[in-house]
Amino acid sequence: MAKVIVGKDRVLDEVLIALLANGHVLFEDLPGLAKTLIVRCFAQVLGCQFRRIQFTPDLLPADITGTNVLDRTTGGFELRQGPIFTHTLLADEINRAPPKTQSALLEAMQERQVTIERETHHLPQPFVVFATQNPIEFEGTYPLPEAQVDRFLLRLTVGYPSAEEEREILSRRIARGKDEAVLSRLASPEAIVGLQQIVEQVHVDDDLQRYMVEIVRRTRDDGRVEVGASPRGSLALLKASRARAALLGRDYVLPDDVKAIAVPALAHRLILRADAWVKAVRGEEIIRAVLEEVPVPKVG
Repeated sequence: MAKVIVGKDRVLDEVLIALLANGHVLFEDLPGLAKTLIVRCFAQVLGCQFRRIQFTPDLLPADITGTNVLDRTTGGFELRQGPIFTHTLLADEINRAPPKTQSALLEAMQERQVTIERETHHLPQPFVVFATQNPIEFEGTYPLPEAQVDRFLLRLTVGYPSAEEEREILSRRIARGKDEAVLSRLASPEAIVGLQQIVEQVHVDDDLQRYMVEIVRRTRDDGRVEVGASPRGSLALLKASRARAALLGRDYVLPDDVKAIAVPALAHRLILRADAWVKAVRGEEIIRAVLEEVPVPKVG
């Protein structure tokens, strides 16, 4: 992946953590920072099917899930699957579609299935949604409902490259001779599902479980927070820290795993009070403050 994505090893690791934890990712960043390229390259390397949906104000739920159409040869109806029937789905500029369309993803993200005209259809495994939204454009956008934001395991930012990294991007483009980058397939969907099952075997000490719960509970007691992280936040910490431990070759979780993943796993789950929002307080700051306050357990 680093052959194509320059200087973003942290982001690549966090995307892989989400994939191993069977969770979804929300990219909140400016245009042109390789968010689509990251997702497309991951699909290539992992041998997974990739589809992209450009969210627009006129996008309908059926455009995502699909619909039953009349087969004139048989006289019956058959399902014409929408782009959601894939392994990796990129929901580009998700906040440009109205809430009714955004909600079409809710069942798929949580249950890994869609219901079309009262008939349930299971999605391929693995199934991971990568959504993007632009944090500085508000005209013509619909803020994501808190219930949907909470279903993303991680919220990530890519950020601008350094001057040296941007120069390397240009050099690689010249050497490649074309815009598209082709990467070798190193895995398969079945292998990814197997890795996700291995992550479920990673040991989490009782003291570490209490540590995760205390971090989440402290977000509810912060005076700057209107609504803190729910138990889904605790589960996100558990899943992501296990995946990070497995990625680093361990079958047990350390406090460092929890601390490393806490900000992208929890910050987007906080609803701040109006006065904190006016003062430009961010959820990331609150999570970092909580990590400084909560005693770190000693795990032998």
